[in-house]
Amino acid sequence: MELRTLRYFVTVAEELHFGRAATRLHMSQPPLSRAIKGLEADFGALLFTRSPTGVTLTPVGTVLLDEARALLAHAERVRVRVEAAAGAASITVGILGDGTDPGVSRLASAYRRTHPGIDIRIRDTDLTDPTCGLRAGLVDVALTRAPFDETALTVRTLRSDPVGVVLRADDPLAHRARLRLAELSDRRWFQFPQDADPVWQSYWNGGSPREGPTVRAVQECLQAVLWNGTIGLAPLGHDLPAEFAVVPLIDMPPSRVVVVWNEGDTNALIRSFVDTATAAYRAMPG
Repeated sequence: MELRTLRYFVTVAEELHFGRAATRLHMSQPPLSRAIKGLEADFGALLFTRSPTGVTLTPVGTVLLDEARALLAHAERVRVRVEAAAGAASITVGILGDGTDPGVSRLASAYRRTHPGIDIRIRDTDLTDPTCGLRAGLVDVALTRAPFDETALTVRTLRSDPVGVVLRADDPLAHRARLRLAELSDRRWFQFPQDADPVWQSYWNGGSPREGPTVRAVQECLQAVLWNGTIGLAPLGHDLPAEFAVVPLIDMPPSRVVVVWNEGDTNALIRSFVDTATAAYRAMPG
């Protein structure tokens, strides 16, 4: 029984769907299914009850989920302590969105200053996974935007940004001082992939089902607006080329910049990162 297989199991248990779990793990579904079947063979019991719409945990699977999470958390603590003893301690940070955010720059400077001997690894991610690889075990902590499914995660809000609609500069609505979501109901919106976190997808769709081209990165969003005349939402405060306009939405809840980590994770480097991020964003003007 490998730790990697236990991570696979936990992901399937959280998603209750092999396809969504495979997407989170950045792998195809057949090897994931084989790994879970191998784990079931090791225990001599079914861990999931399969159906055409997904899976549910069996009583054995429910017991294993608690134990697997505890074992994975312990393994991470062992890794950090051994690496620290060897002088090779590291932390992997997932970052979503605009790396020019002044809060990110302030945080990076503060964390480097207080942790000069730590290897800080950065994983820059696209818009399809708001946890930046945290659920897949690819990062230790994520600097991202909420909302998303927070199951088994701990989330701390660092800043809230008002949201607007991104339009072409020659769009008839581009010169309005503000807009309401209802005024955009007949427009095509850029979309994240269907298997993206449903809470995340719903927020950036303004809470309603939309139609439009699928995008995965900020530049793809902008190109969809530029070439197809589609629209979409974005936090205010970012400079865009002259071809675009962002009009504030008065009935859209703000977008929260958050730091997120696995629930119950006591890794000292992660806790220090969270505290440093909180102080860095609190010190920003406005």
